[in-house]
Amino acid sequence: MHISSLSLSNFRNYSSEKIEFSQHTNLIYGDNAQGKTNILEAVCIFSQGRSHRAKTDRELIRFGEEFAKLSLDFHDNERDYNAAIRLVKNGKKNIKVNHVQITKLSMLMNYLNVVMFSPEDLELVKGSPSARRRFIDSSVSQLYPRYLTSLIDYHKALGQKNSLLKTLKYKGARSDVMLSVWNEQLAVEGSRIMEYRRDFVTLLDEFASKIQSEISGEQLKITYSSGIKTDETDKSSIFKYLERNQRREIELASAQVGIQRDDIDVSVNGKTARVYCSQGQQRTAALSMKIAQADYIQRIKGEYPVLLLDDIMSELDINRRSYLAEKIRDKQVLITSTDTDLIESTPDTKLIYVKNGTVTEQ
Repeated sequence: MHISSLSLSNFRNYSSEKIEFSQHTNLIYGDNAQGKTNILEAVCIFSQGRSHRAKTDRELIRFGEEFAKLSLDFHDNERDYNAAIRLVKNGKKNIKVNHVQITKLSMLMNYLNVVMFSPEDLELVKGSPSARRRFIDSSVSQLYPRYLTSLIDYHKALGQKNSLLKTLKYKGARSDVMLSVWNEQLAVEGSRIMEYRRDFVTLLDEFASKIQSEISGEQLKITYSSGIKTDETDKSSIFKYLERNQRREIELASAQVGIQRDDIDVSVNGKTARVYCSQGQQRTAALSMKIAQADYIQRIKGEYPVLLLDDIMSELDINRRSYLAEKIRDKQVLITSTDTDLIESTPDTKLIYVKNGTVTEQ
């Protein structure tokens, strides 16, 4: 999978720019706060349907403007694509792929596969469970539209259940037939989500443990920790488990069990990485997980995703930097950096200089 070009109009600090990319390494360089990361953010929007940094689309529109337009040309093993996104300050985004309207986010995420590396990846190891759940959801949703649909439906039902639990506590009630209705829907969608998540973590562990060993000789272990504590994970067993927790959830006025509390347990040499490992070990584990994410997409999709490296080389020591450089050698990669000396340049490397939202290709 490769990106050919990206066009930006009124996006972040870009007025109007078109950037052509090499199929190999693209080094996007310049001083801080010039707009380098904005380019990677724009590419991510075509894969995820939303920004990984902004809370609302309004933040993406250039100051003083009413709309922004983004266009991306890319291709996979089968065909060429053009995707276009129009962001409106006071309206919904408009998305088209090859001039066909995209009405659901799950439809967009199946076209372009990307993996983003950033200094914040350390949160995969030392951060909260929510960071690791986002990592799972981002990885699986790119490949399975049904997963994203189940995830959306699950969280809609969870919101309804939480509202009901607050009402029941206020009334002093001990149970309610509607609570069982929501639990039944949560069990249906939850069982589907758990199956996808288990399969993903199994492959992630297989790939990441090998990568960690190659980088540092350490033993990395990744296991799935579910918020559903039952031996059986079919929808009937999950429903019974949710029902058993009704009284406690009413007392606390919020859902206490469910896949919304899933996590990944990460250990290095048998020790919990979040608690007992050094930051160097944690960073190696996070890097291994991100490379494994790309390997997972290749295993399922049959082609490697586009790699986005946002100022990550400065965070890595020489050994990790050399390992990553070797892994990405024959892949398409977009790298941002203030220091070009950190990047191993080859004849295929394209230099893209950014200053105040203006791009100069070299």
